[in-house]
Amino acid sequence: MNKLLLSASISILTIAASSVASAQTTSNNSDQTATTVGEIIVTAQRREQASQDVGVSLSVIGGEQLDEKGISVVNDLENAVPNMEVDSQFGGGQPQFRIRGIGAREYSSNNASTVGIYVDEVAHPYTVTTQGALFDIARMEVLRGPQGTLYGRNTTGGAVNIITNAPTADFRAGFNAEYGTFDRYKVEGYVSGQIAPNLLGRLAAVTEQGGAWQYHRDTGEKLGDLNKTAIRGRLTWDASEDVTVDLAATYSVDKSDGRGFRLLGPYTVSGGAVTYPKDTAWRITGWGISPAMAAVAGVGLNAKPFRDNDGFDVSARIKANLGWADLTSITAYQTFSRSEFNDWDGTRFNESNVYFYNDIDVFAQELRLSSNDDGPLSWMIGAHYADESIDGGFYTNFRGNANLINTGYGQSVSAFGVFTHNSYQVNEKLNLIAGLRWETEERTLDSGGTFVAPNPPPPTTSYDTDLNEVSGRLGLEYKLTDDALFYASVARGVKSGGFTTYNATSATPFKPEIVIAYEAGIKSDLFDRRLRLNGALFYYDYKDQQVQGLEYDRLTGRLGKITNVPKSHIMGGEIELTWVPLDGLTISQNIGYKTGEYDEYFAIDGAKTDAANPVNGPWDIIISNDRSGERLSFPKMNYGGSIAYDWGLAGWDLRAETNYNYRDELYSVSSSSIIDAYWLWNANFSVAPTGANWRVGLWGRNLFNTYYEETRNGFNGSARPTTSPSQGRTYGVRLSMDF
Repeated sequence: MNKLLLSASISILTIAASSVASAQTTSNNSDQTATTVGEIIVTAQRREQASQDVGVSLSVIGGEQLDEKGISVVNDLENAVPNMEVDSQFGGGQPQFRIRGIGAREYSSNNASTVGIYVDEVAHPYTVTTQGALFDIARMEVLRGPQGTLYGRNTTGGAVNIITNAPTADFRAGFNAEYGTFDRYKVEGYVSGQIAPNLLGRLAAVTEQGGAWQYHRDTGEKLGDLNKTAIRGRLTWDASEDVTVDLAATYSVDKSDGRGFRLLGPYTVSGGAVTYPKDTAWRITGWGISPAMAAVAGVGLNAKPFRDNDGFDVSARIKANLGWADLTSITAYQTFSRSEFNDWDGTRFNESNVYFYNDIDVFAQELRLSSNDDGPLSWMIGAHYADESIDGGFYTNFRGNANLINTGYGQSVSAFGVFTHNSYQVNEKLNLIAGLRWETEERTLDSGGTFVAPNPPPPTTSYDTDLNEVSGRLGLEYKLTDDALFYASVARGVKSGGFTTYNATSATPFKPEIVIAYEAGIKSDLFDRRLRLNGALFYYDYKDQQVQGLEYDRLTGRLGKITNVPKSHIMGGEIELTWVPLDGLTISQNIGYKTGEYDEYFAIDGAKTDAANPVNGPWDIIISNDRSGERLSFPKMNYGGSIAYDWGLAGWDLRAETNYNYRDELYSVSSSSIIDAYWLWNANFSVAPTGANWRVGLWGRNLFNTYYEETRNGFNGSARPTTSPSQGRTYGVRLSMDF
């Protein structure tokens, strides 16, 4: 069955190619057939513009493309956007986003991301809240480079702007259902229309279930079932001719299984009672939970790795035309509860088991005043306030210790910023841009640090760090022709400091990081808009880069800690191409390349420090080494694209599509931590009667059953390496219908 479906999937492009000649005449008469590269309207700069008129490096993915590209969570964007990586740290629900090499790798939930995630202009400052299902999406915009003047603090890497579908004036309804390998299914639906005069509404929901693809090496029990459900309601009220109110509320719950780990080599458990051989089967894993861990997690002794998360978001967006300007107010509240158990050693023994718990509350208010005339000066001024609290921590069993290690904390954040973003049209060709933002922030962490039960918790200590920084952007846009735009900019981006809340006896803060970004690019439509070619080059001057490092406590020894690198740099570029060589045939390609290194960095050498001190401490001798000139740890290149062909044949509309992505190896100074390069291929084929309101199709993901890994775990030492593998080939059917 697998071989038959793989052969059929690979044949999709062959079918499409052989049909070009015979279907050319028919395709010219089809309304759904692409004849030129279409104009895309975006809100990347907080106002509607054609994407080709925006002088920033920008990728846009339409909502209708998400299923074709296999994008079911925000993490999957890495397979469709150049120079972007996302991974859920150690298979858990805490993702880390990186754009152009800017981004951290940590598994605690309390620190800000370097990439801002926004849903309908509302920020998700803690990325653990972004793992719900993507549904009823109009488009996703990925902006590369610092975006502080428009999107606020902590966007040094860039921003992901998710825009959901708005209510419609006419009645509409529809659903999309798919079923696939391992009994996984997804059903999404919506209803939209006028509720009352001047009041429009939209209700959308989705559920994802099944899909368990891993199994326990000892018992055969399955792992990997999805269990996600979400619902969103939107209201648009025209309160008057000049005032519009948009209300939105989303509730989501995720009770899915966690990710299982594989053993990369022979694994001897603590005490030497059992030695597991290296896992050779791709889908094999293992897990177990101790009585103490089960008690704090509130589960039984038969519990599998799991997530039990739920979140609720509500927002109000009010826009008023004052005549001389537009006033926009965005008020948002978000609450999220995390309960998650992971088994990072991949065995039934309690070598490295972790239970995370968090309660997150975020309130935000933004006010913007912007010009609304057609004069040469386009201006915007605004203010933003945020109040955030995140309480939680994690329990762990380590190396078979029956006693739980607990690290708990409570964090509060208060931030206020004022900003302006302006452009001035000097003439019909030249546009100048200037933006500035001042941000002040206070972060407080209350924690007693890490302690081992049954010892009583140590006294709570308060730690503080603040931020008073300016970010900004200067740029120009120059129309080379009516269909070609050159742009250049220099921007300053700032990311907050924070606290290490794992493996620490203290929570001394790390400093904010600052990026000075230089960028130049071109956007062009060629050959009567049959070919769109965009490209950009960048150079980043990085100060106080936040990285995973070490510190030593005199009595407890080596501890992981987020530290700052004084100076480093990154440079690279992207090229994105969309080509319509024949009516109905669309070819998209993208490539991203980046490289970077530390320019000034003296770091603790753990091996030499351990060797210089007694085995059981105290650790009074600290040895550092110079890591200047060392390559930064990220993939240098990724390449991707898609080929799609739409044509009509004998009263039917057909579509064949394949998309692919290559990712270079994830570099590490430790050879055992390098994750190999890989290719991923997906394909789709769909058909519908011409003019019908339904469509049916086949899909395949990871067509060539490529083995690739997300993260590797070295918590139990280099002699016990484990990894979180990603899923292999899956395939299924899809039915879409609109009313």
